[in-house]
Amino acid sequence: MTRRDTPLLHRDDPARAALTGHVKVTREDWLNHARDALVTGGAGEVKILGLARQMGVSRSSFYGYFRDRSDLLDALLTEWEARNSAQIIAHCRLPAASITEGCCNFFRCFVDDAKFDRGLDFAVREWARRDRGLRLRVDAADTARLAAVEAMFLAHGYAPADADARARILYFMQLGYHALEVFEPMPLRLSRVGSYIMGFTGMPPEPFALSAFIAEVEAMGAP
Repeated sequence: MTRRDTPLLHRDDPARAALTGHVKVTREDWLNHARDALVTGGAGEVKILGLARQMGVSRSSFYGYFRDRSDLLDALLTEWEARNSAQIIAHCRLPAASITEGCCNFFRCFVDDAKFDRGLDFAVREWARRDRGLRLRVDAADTARLAAVEAMFLAHGYAPADADARARILYFMQLGYHALEVFEPMPLRLSRVGSYIMGFTGMPPEPFALSAFIAEVEAMGAP
């Protein structure tokens, strides 16, 4: 698991207005700290008293936003679905003139941490190993994500069986890449994108779409 690099509390973020009056933390502050605890320590570390101590507030302030711990955990899962699954689905549905551009749209989710929180994704999957109800929820999310990737291939003329297989290769490769915590310098990783697209699609990458994607990632300055 990886620790989040973004500020947890609004009051620590100069881009946000300072909290005033008797309000010391917001609902999002509780969620941010709970997310950090989930990612770094697992679901068992998401504890109301522990979170309150970290933020320096009374435990009672929690109940102004959540009914109980289960409500907090469910809010984390709702955020996971709304953030990670929704991003993948939305990017697969973006207009694309070629399958190369479609694949690059898919990759855009994973080169920008603001779009896909891989630490959260794998923390939820680890949690699901011990919770059958959550396992079903994760399976449903994977089904929806795969359907979006498959639809992307179908939109570019692939036969249904081919689209199904290529969607699985692309999606499960990408998740496996993060699960294994593979680290590559970004220039090396980008040098392989064209070959990856050839492997995923069975077609030579379309130069303009590939160049545009590489230039965009380089402009982000990712390590």
